[in-house]
Amino acid sequence: MSVLLETSAGDIVIDLLVDYAPKMCENFLKLCKVKYYNFSPIHSIQKSFSFQTGDPLGPLSSESNGGQSIWGLLSGDPSEKTFPALFHPKLKHLERGTVSMATVPHPSDPDTRLAGSQFIVTLGDNTDYLDGKAAIFGKVVEGFDVLEKINDAIVDERGHPLVDIRIKHTVILDDPYPDPAGMREPSASPPPSKAQLATVRIAEGEELLDVEASEEAAAEAERRRREREAAAQALTLEMMGDLPFAEVKPPENVLFVCKLNPVTTDEDLELIFSRFGKILSCEVIRDQKTGDSLQYAFIEFEDKKSCEEAYSKMDSVLIDDRRIHVDFSQSVSKLSDVWRSETNSKRKSAARRGGGGGWGGVDELEKWRKYRDEDVEWRNDDSYQMVHGVEDLKGRRLDGDKPPARDSRPDVSGGRDRS
Repeated sequence: MSVLLETSAGDIVIDLLVDYAPKMCENFLKLCKVKYYNFSPIHSIQKSFSFQTGDPLGPLSSESNGGQSIWGLLSGDPSEKTFPALFHPKLKHLERGTVSMATVPHPSDPDTRLAGSQFIVTLGDNTDYLDGKAAIFGKVVEGFDVLEKINDAIVDERGHPLVDIRIKHTVILDDPYPDPAGMREPSASPPPSKAQLATVRIAEGEELLDVEASEEAAAEAERRRREREAAAQALTLEMMGDLPFAEVKPPENVLFVCKLNPVTTDEDLELIFSRFGKILSCEVIRDQKTGDSLQYAFIEFEDKKSCEEAYSKMDSVLIDDRRIHVDFSQSVSKLSDVWRSETNSKRKSAARRGGGGGWGGVDELEKWRKYRDEDVEWRNDDSYQMVHGVEDLKGRRLDGDKPPARDSRPDVSGGRDRS
């Protein structure tokens, strides 16, 4: 005989020990059947020891009566609110997940303990302190991960979780007992009452939404940080001349192939990959000094479609007894080399035409308006331009002045007066 408890922390399956505690199992099953436990809060959580539940309103509500048995619920008789609990001598609180009825001493007979609706689930082993105080009637067989979540919940000084953990629904998997007279099973789970809603502290859904929102915000902040860092690095490379422009993207028709066998050549790769389309270039990268293969290569296809097809079919393929890895190239070095070569050619061509130097002062030099928006007018004559103000040149000779007369004989006096 089993019952499934659907809680806000997850599902828990409880096997009932009907042979050892028949009346407590009947009481528990019938309360589950009439949905008495729906929206009951889990409270009194003691880490690695136990938690308690079964009161529809919980200890925080001033309207709570502490819960009642199925017989008291049906009859309305206060004398049937509780019933004597049976403590079987073979049942001990030895294992995590032991389920037992919470009991209180009988007012007139301290040796008799009374049970109602509340029950306790242990969160650790060897909780024998509860023996004789809580009457065992079942054990958890599934949902130990849920017990861990409850055990790790943040609680206040009285053991009440700050974020509500509640029984949402109960499902009876097997019930061997006939229904008591007057009991009717509801066709659907009833909504929580106003008194139950008034006991909500932080609803589970609100907490989850806050956690998800904070996680999304953190992920978005990290993504923006990475983008800013990448943009700054790209701009630095552009200013140094290593990139043609910061927003450059790798070509979409070039594959990067690695984990090659050192004996694999350009011709071997070109022959193998050419079945996917025309190859413009295929180069195994080699050490500049020794000429040994560095075991990776770049393959440039004529079109993007051929490149994508080769990527999808050639990854992890065996070539020369090596299982290669294929990915889209992220390198822009070839684009940079092409741009740099074209730019240098323009500068050299301008220098040969008398543009004022191959590396500066030419008309055809590309001006990056990203750094300087103003237009610069270049003089086309061969003379250097004045870089000092007129006031800086006062007292100095002008370009047309003749130099003063000077004795052509060298001064060998060491600065002494020759008079």
